[in-house]
Amino acid sequence: MGPEKTTTRTRRRAVPWVLLGLWVAVLAAVGPFAAKLADVQHDRAVDYLPASADSTQVAKIEDQLPGGETTELVLVYHRDGGLSAADRATAARQIAEITKENPLTGTPKGVPSRDGTTLMYPVASSAPGTDEKKRDAFVNDVRDVARGADGLSVDVGGQGALATDAAEVYNSLGGPLLYTTVAVVAVLLILIYRSPLLWLVPLAVAGVADYLSMGVAYGLHEAFGTSISGQSSGVMTILVFGAGTDYALLLISRYREELRRVERPYHAMRQALRGCGPAVLASSGTVAAGLLCLLAADLNSSRGMGPMGMVGVLCALVAMLTLLPALLVLLGRRVFWPLVPAFGSEPKQRRNLFSAMGSSAGRRPYAVLAGGAVLLGALALGTLNLPGSLKQQDSFAHKPDSVAAIETLAKAYPGQGTQPLTVITPTGRADVALATVRDHQGVASAERGRSGQGWTEISVIARGAPQSAAETATIKSLRADLKGSGSYVGGASAQQIDLQDTNARDRLVVVPIVLVSVLLILIVLLRSLVAPLLLVVAVIAVWGAALGIGGLVFGPLLGFEGTDPGLGLLSFVFLVALGVDYGIFLMHRMREESLSGAEPAAAALTALRTTGGVIASAGLVLAATFAVLTNMGLVPLVELGFVIAVGVLLDTFLVRTYLVTSASVALGRRVWWPGRLSREPEEESEQRTPVAVG
Repeated sequence: MGPEKTTTRTRRRAVPWVLLGLWVAVLAAVGPFAAKLADVQHDRAVDYLPASADSTQVAKIEDQLPGGETTELVLVYHRDGGLSAADRATAARQIAEITKENPLTGTPKGVPSRDGTTLMYPVASSAPGTDEKKRDAFVNDVRDVARGADGLSVDVGGQGALATDAAEVYNSLGGPLLYTTVAVVAVLLILIYRSPLLWLVPLAVAGVADYLSMGVAYGLHEAFGTSISGQSSGVMTILVFGAGTDYALLLISRYREELRRVERPYHAMRQALRGCGPAVLASSGTVAAGLLCLLAADLNSSRGMGPMGMVGVLCALVAMLTLLPALLVLLGRRVFWPLVPAFGSEPKQRRNLFSAMGSSAGRRPYAVLAGGAVLLGALALGTLNLPGSLKQQDSFAHKPDSVAAIETLAKAYPGQGTQPLTVITPTGRADVALATVRDHQGVASAERGRSGQGWTEISVIARGAPQSAAETATIKSLRADLKGSGSYVGGASAQQIDLQDTNARDRLVVVPIVLVSVLLILIVLLRSLVAPLLLVVAVIAVWGAALGIGGLVFGPLLGFEGTDPGLGLLSFVFLVALGVDYGIFLMHRMREESLSGAEPAAAALTALRTTGGVIASAGLVLAATFAVLTNMGLVPLVELGFVIAVGVLLDTFLVRTYLVTSASVALGRRVWWPGRLSREPEEESEQRTPVAVG
């Protein structure tokens, strides 16, 4: 027996080292691919547009025309008191220099405003094509030449300038987003663990998981053509650190418990993994499944975010269930210093917040439920105050040059189109299409452009201002007039219409799929119908309340001019998936206690007392990581980060730990209906005992 025990012990000691060796090999293999992720990240309009919309078809066909995609700019010269002859000469000289240095499509012609304060020059070039770096270089070259002085302001706007400014924000996300997320998580872990060493372990593992996710995401793009944008890669990083740290908190908390009962760290870790591993696997699987439902979306940006989010969650899961345990076992108990959990010791019994919450939930569950429902309902009313759909120029938290140009044009050319629409029509029908467009009452002018690959381009100036009700009506009626001719109407304003319409369609399709998928998974995991319905209703209530708080903050406090059309869908998917994540932690422990013989109320209160602290810590970390997005430079990211962070906090401190517990106490055994735990012990015993007849 002696040699066998020695051999077994040696094998156990080798397991953590083997896992570390495997991770080193994996990272070495993934490294070259992770470094390429930035090369396949694109933030062109087509990467965000609906897959089947007119504007998407226009963008794709323009790539096939001679010169490829056109980068359109508008140079705006403005002086408050009116442009002088010298100002016009300056504008003409700069335009000549731009024309000389860059291959332009056509000759730029100045369009003066009626009040004489502004002169705009539309400028376009097909030289950059679909290359974003070349586009940005062209825009910046134009900006270097177009400069004002002595009261003459010069702004470069247009779709190309907006795209460059947006790309600059997205490109700046990588470093600041990662560093800020790491710093926030580090501070919270130090406060949670109160240890100079322990916080480094899960943080380092999360960093490894993030690196792994980058390599896997690149592989996903190469294998399946998954769209990767600055938004989706940023959210993936947030999920890796947020969800990964949550799993680490749950595992480390259970590991600390087992170290007091089990002498050797290896055995304690095995017990911890057996205890919380199923809950972590179930919760991460539910989150991944919920995010994957975004594949049903028609919007390219939403559909691409689903697989990217899934990759982040699953990479975090694998790292936290393999690499983290290996490191903790190798470091031993000393990693918890100075609060080392000694073998055989008892944790200090302190009455914490969750014990107090459990007491009130146990005494007055119906009153707590009623009060919580009223509060969440009142907060949800704030959705009525959400600002209208966000315009493209209002998407920047800090106004760039391109937005200043749009604002100047709107004032100087009231009720006049300053941003061209694009009609793509089969070349054989180009003359008929051009005549139809010119005859339209909402069109100020239309000119035939490039032809190639069987298609012809028509540049259209609407009478209505960009993204106004008049221009929107013109776009929709043009599409109706050209229907059946094989023509498409696109351009910047058309893209915004398609984004709004497709987001509305995606909500109707994706939301039910997410709810049904999550509900079915919960039914299988919890072996009940009532408990899963309770969790799903709770996360829906959280989503409504979080959006309502957004409505009270976005316009009145932050001054946002609109709401991103995709906010409702994305915030729903994330809050449902992540909210159910915490629900599984709580319900899994409640089920454990019930299986051990505890009465329903006692099981619910014990689950809250034992997991409440971990769930609260995890919620704080996850909310803080998403709150990092509120410091980014794009309004859609700020709004998404705010709503998810607020929703996670509501879920953590009100709904999940308070209202769900109260509902569980009020329902008693019925919360597990129709599973075995829903039956009284006597009833179950009678069903098992055969009855003698005669």
